[in-house]
Amino acid sequence: MILIDTSAWIEWLVGSPTGDVVATHLPDQTQWLVPTMVQLELSKWTTREVGEDKADQVIAFTQLCRIVALDTETALLAAESCRKHKLATADAIIFASAQINGADLITCDAHFDGLPGVTVIKKT
Repeated sequence: MILIDTSAWIEWLVGSPTGDVVATHLPDQTQWLVPTMVQLELSKWTTREVGEDKADQVIAFTQLCRIVALDTETALLAAESCRKHKLATADAIIFASAQINGADLITCDAHFDGLPGVTVIKKT
């Protein structure tokens, strides 16, 4: 399983050079893990940047993936990740979701660098 962080989703969706690199890491869609936190961030970004119709399309795409909701176990691990790795709440939820589900995390956000199970694709 692969969890694609919102930053990597955005690069991929806009077709940037960094998004092209992200695309090389993407497995079959059935192997994508999508936390509801990523759905929230994607909906917020796509609605603001390209409109509600595109946001609806992106969320429909995510629903074909494996969706994971925020539960107590993930929330507690996220709280620990905030303390231990100095992550913001949303990033900690995404990181904890990957850890609990045994997924690799693909991101373009440098503040994840050095964390276990994380591949950081540097923005070009």
